[in-house]
Amino acid sequence: MRRGARLPPAPADARSFGDLEWWKVFQDEQLQALIRTALEENYDLRVAATRILQARAQVTIARSFQFPSLDAGAAAPYDRATGGNRPPTYETFSPQGGFSVAWELDLWGRFQRATEAARADLLASEEFRRTVVLTLLSDVARAYLGLRELDLELEIARRTVTSRAEYLGLTRAREGGGVATLMDVRQAEQLYYTATAIIADTERRIEQQENRISLLVGRYPGPVPRGRRLTEQAFAPAVPAGLTSDLLARRPDIRLAEQALISANARIGEAKALLFPSVVITGFGGAVINGSSFGPFGVFNALPTVTLPIFNLGRLQANVDFADARTQEALLQYQQTILQAFREVADALVEVRKRREFREQSEATVAAQRDALRLSNMRYEGGVTSFLEVLVTERDLFEAELALAQAQRDEVLAFVQLYRALGGGWDVSTYAGASTWRGSGDDGS
Repeated sequence: MRRGARLPPAPADARSFGDLEWWKVFQDEQLQALIRTALEENYDLRVAATRILQARAQVTIARSFQFPSLDAGAAAPYDRATGGNRPPTYETFSPQGGFSVAWELDLWGRFQRATEAARADLLASEEFRRTVVLTLLSDVARAYLGLRELDLELEIARRTVTSRAEYLGLTRAREGGGVATLMDVRQAEQLYYTATAIIADTERRIEQQENRISLLVGRYPGPVPRGRRLTEQAFAPAVPAGLTSDLLARRPDIRLAEQALISANARIGEAKALLFPSVVITGFGGAVINGSSFGPFGVFNALPTVTLPIFNLGRLQANVDFADARTQEALLQYQQTILQAFREVADALVEVRKRREFREQSEATVAAQRDALRLSNMRYEGGVTSFLEVLVTERDLFEAELALAQAQRDEVLAFVQLYRALGGGWDVSTYAGASTWRGSGDDGS
């Protein structure tokens, strides 16, 4: 990082929001159930688990070149000839068997560096899986909270339709009695049908949001069970971000970039080793049973071979230059990932603070609109104003209530975004179902 760069301060004795387990952050029981199902069934997470298995196998493959390879073989050649100076029929049958050995000495550390790179790739695949976990937790939470906000919008719309139906019936009665005009009736009808149309559109959005959640949890589209209302979702009122050094250790994308840098650096040593001579020792030991002799006899041979690259039109040096350039790229990406992480945390902290302020102002707006509607009804009943003022005030209240629901959603989503930016929630190893994606086997070390 650049010298003199300022990082957001945090109290040293405060436990970071990102250190909390996800089931302590998301306290809605139904949301917890959805996350558990997603950790078991989500296809992106299962694909990430297969990448870990691939990387683990690559470590074993890379490490195997540091040791001799031993193969067993057997043959049974049979020859038969007739005529010439030999007897009319000449046959030989010589079964043979033994072991062959091949070993390339790792004099310059080529295989060791390749193994180091493979291990870094394995750790990077682990960090990629953790990144997927973190993204999955965030996506499920955001989708579920968005669904609860749509439920709140539907509740507001239905309540508004009921209220507007009463207005419409009252206006028609007043028009029949000669107190109201036909224009008052048409205006009441307009507001009523507008609200019913919003109900239909909200129901469509709810079903599509349920389908999105079903995909995240690895299920076919269907209804999603609900838990707490949007207004009942609880988060800590004061959220310390935590120490900046903890962020480097907690965010899996930073550690993934670090392992990519380690792997790229190891590839340089592997490429440089190809510039030097290679020594390969091959050998064979076994037994042959000659059908024309009195019995079997043993055979053994060993052949050391030295290969020195002399002319390849700069291919090997270009391979070194390529590995060096890849390392430079990995270093820059690592530095950029760190800066991006701190920027996301800073943005998320601003989001939490300002979304709370916006929600508080929206609540004040709704309270003012409700009182304005009460006053408009009194003025209309007293003959001071027209029915149009009542309808306009009621429409403004409906829009303010919908805006408040969205503000409440944005506030809880800001906490989810902060939790993700801090790298929280990826360590689910303590969860009982984690064994299905953690994989098994040795890393070859």
